[in-house]
Amino acid sequence: MSSSNAPSIASVQWQPAERLGQLAVDAHLRPWLIGKGLLTQRLKAACGARFALRVVDYWSGRLSAAHRAALRTEDDAGLFRDVEMFCDEQVWVFGQTVIPDSTLSAHPWLAELGDSALGETLSDLSGVERSAYEYAWLPAADAMVLRALRGAEIKPAGLWARRSRIALRGAPMLVHELFLPAMGSG
Repeated sequence: MSSSNAPSIASVQWQPAERLGQLAVDAHLRPWLIGKGLLTQRLKAACGARFALRVVDYWSGRLSAAHRAALRTEDDAGLFRDVEMFCDEQVWVFGQTVIPDSTLSAHPWLAELGDSALGETLSDLSGVERSAYEYAWLPAADAMVLRALRGAEIKPAGLWARRSRIALRGAPMLVHELFLPAMGSG
């Protein structure tokens, strides 16, 4: 586990689904952003045996005011889990889950997910509630985009992302999914 400062999401304007139609989203990306069902299952259906999920990093960090507001928590710190979802060795999606310390205290097994998909793991449990998705264009300078593109040869001006708040028996988590340029190719 490496330690790092929490990404700054304060300047990002997250929009509800109703506003997504007013935003300039690439036609090939729109179905992935708004599609129904778990993203991991949709990726597995599209990629078949070529799909893989890999944990990039687990790290402890401070929660920003924007994190605390989105999570509706008073926690100052939490665990960040970064994953990549591949199709044919190309990263299609970078995911980051923010797990506040209070949630980790209530559900310590969340720190030991390994290469298991969070959404699929939670789908087997009772007491899970997910908020509606919010959407944003994250500029290349955003800390989360920098993490997502750290090894990329081509660096786009930014990435489309969606996020939702998940509550597991009342304990919140914040899940971000960033869609990389390779998304849908392959």
